[in-house]
Amino acid sequence: MEPTSTPSSEFSHPTSEVRHSYPLAIRDASFGVAAQLLMKTMPYAMVRFGILVVCSLVAIVWTLLALGGMALLGSKIHGLVGFAWLLVFAGVGGYFWRTLVRYGLYMIKAGHIAVLTELITRGEVSHGQEGMFQYGRRVVTERFGQMNAMFALDLLVHGVVVAFNRTLNWIANLLPIPGLSNVTAVVNQIVRASATYVDETILSYSLARGDDNSFRSSRDGLIYYAQNSKEVLKTGVMIVILEKVLMFCVWLVMLGPAFVIAWILPDVGLAKLAPLFFAWLFASNVRGAFLEPLFLIMVMTKFHVCAENQAIDLDWDGKLSNLSDKFVQLKDKMASAGSTGTSLESHRVVS
Repeated sequence: MEPTSTPSSEFSHPTSEVRHSYPLAIRDASFGVAAQLLMKTMPYAMVRFGILVVCSLVAIVWTLLALGGMALLGSKIHGLVGFAWLLVFAGVGGYFWRTLVRYGLYMIKAGHIAVLTELITRGEVSHGQEGMFQYGRRVVTERFGQMNAMFALDLLVHGVVVAFNRTLNWIANLLPIPGLSNVTAVVNQIVRASATYVDETILSYSLARGDDNSFRSSRDGLIYYAQNSKEVLKTGVMIVILEKVLMFCVWLVMLGPAFVIAWILPDVGLAKLAPLFFAWLFASNVRGAFLEPLFLIMVMTKFHVCAENQAIDLDWDGKLSNLSDKFVQLKDKMASAGSTGTSLESHRVVS
């Protein structure tokens, strides 16, 4: 049953065959266009890179304290005391990462997605009236309740996408390299690449559509993804290939200074291996700050281009309901938000 609440945007049409009418300024979902959009929003990538580097350094120090404290307490007092120290440090560190760092990075990503959505749909940010940080901060602030809901809703959407992708038996046929059609690991990487970026693309769809009921726009967005899964997963194949090539290049660049540092360090214990670890860590930060947004933009543009002026196929509503309990939960939240007229802030998503 469709919710009875009215949409808050002229671009949202929850009872029409075509559920949206937002404009598109970009209709080329190529790697080159994605790279251009990443360059236009590079300040967001740089901020994310800075945060990831700081978090990595803190994690290194935290790990050294945890292991050092365990060794010291284990030798001076008792092995169980040292082990308890390690568990406390691991638990506190995990809680800090999940509740603060991950949440903070998500909010930065939400601002970045808001800016990218403006560029994809309108070609400029706020008609040139605001800078990208100002616009992203305003969207996140004004729709803070919705962004919080989307942070939890992301878990539901991700679960639906993973469940749906597991049913697809034609993904291997998309592989461009002969002889790889039966390699399960490659297919799984394509599935993961799609699931990683589709849930964030659903947030972009919700922002572009302007529907206050994010459960409703997310439900429709998932159906549109199911309708266009083959085209989106073709982009997933490209992402898997690009990730391997680009990460190898980044790793090679990082190995140069790593070997120099290893040559300078004394040959004591595992000291020679430390620079290699730092090279891997730095390469991972580069991936998180620059490559992941690039791949996200590729999936976002492909989704928006495929869904433009497309009628929704509600047969997928029943198929996804039978496939995933999370999709049923999403629809329950959608109906509740529409029938009660309450805001998204009052709805909690059970992961």
